[in-house]
Amino acid sequence: MRRWICSGTKRSLTSVPRKCRTAQGDGRKAEEGRKTYYFRELSVKCWVTLCALGGSERALRCNGHPDPDLCIMTWLLGYVDLSEPHFVAAVLAIVFNPLFWNVVARWEHKTRKLSKAFGSPRLACYTLGGAILLLNVLRSHCFTQAMLSQPRMQSLDNPAAYHVGLALLGVGGVFVLSSFLALGFTGTFLGDYFGILKEARVTMFPFSVLDNPMYWGSTAIYLGWAIVHASPTGLLLTAVVALIYMVAIVYEEPFTAEIYQQKASQAYKRS
Repeated sequence: MRRWICSGTKRSLTSVPRKCRTAQGDGRKAEEGRKTYYFRELSVKCWVTLCALGGSERALRCNGHPDPDLCIMTWLLGYVDLSEPHFVAAVLAIVFNPLFWNVVARWEHKTRKLSKAFGSPRLACYTLGGAILLLNVLRSHCFTQAMLSQPRMQSLDNPAAYHVGLALLGVGGVFVLSSFLALGFTGTFLGDYFGILKEARVTMFPFSVLDNPMYWGSTAIYLGWAIVHASPTGLLLTAVVALIYMVAIVYEEPFTAEIYQQKASQAYKRS
């Protein structure tokens, strides 16, 4: 059985919800001054709540072993109901979108059936791009609803954090918009899978600053949106966004490189 130990408490233990308390001898003991409180040992969420209310992320210990990353996540999960319908819908939307466009684009590259159905590769690419945009709108809606349906984090609910969130929204927006302008519509929405290839690798800003700026700009936007709303749910969903994008990059980059390698080989043979 896991034991969730919170040390370095700063706030009153009486602020822990009553449902987390239990009779003497039926749970873990926590002392404050002359008073002693008992908390349900079987309820992981109760101990996370105790730590979130009374301690800092640095003060948490998980199973007796200091682990900052794990403890910060444990502290964060104290605010988030993972089974809440809006949260589940947001996670599904985040996972589905890159899966959808990668599966469809690879299928098109292999069969050319979309190009044949729409009469041209460009029209097919525009159609897929439109579908991706609509899915991204749905993802953002689910993300926002998940944040609004769960508690705010007091430590983020202040003007300084709000302005940090606005700054992240601005930086992310710059990366996303400049990526789109550098690549164009077909370059942004997987045109190379439809045979619409660029003559050379794009090296202008923001690609001169970092790889995959569209993905990281989008992640920054979600992070900023979460901080503006002082939402621990948004922070957790942003971590899911970043993870899914990293997985997508692992699958997309080698495949895209292979497409352009085939183009170079064909050009060499013709010459």
